[in-house]
Amino acid sequence: MGHAHHTLPLIYFEEARAAYWRAVAGRLSVQEIDYVLADVRVQFRQRIRYPSELSVRLGVTHLGNASFVMRYELTDAEGALLAEGETTQVMYDYQTNRSMPVPADVRSRIARYEGFES
Repeated sequence: MGHAHHTLPLIYFEEARAAYWRAVAGRLSVQEIDYVLADVRVQFRQRIRYPSELSVRLGVTHLGNASFVMRYELTDAEGALLAEGETTQVMYDYQTNRSMPVPADVRSRIARYEGFES
């Protein structure tokens, strides 16, 4: 039909989030992912044509005690906004199977990168 499946923005957001987590939070491997996805929202703005070259911009918009919110924009090669979204992640200790506070080093790295006040 010439357009991307409606689930693909979630995959694009996930790939961008993983890259952010490696680069900003300093968690370099899959085994170091210490959050779970608690909520996700996607709003489609325009048809996402297939195939096409796309970009994702993202950032943390809220840094809570045990969670953080990320905002995403999916654009085409011309910069047109195709979809936007938001996810809430909860920090998670896989050893105890419980949520946990955002680690101090992660909080500091995100705050510095995003320009939040300490």
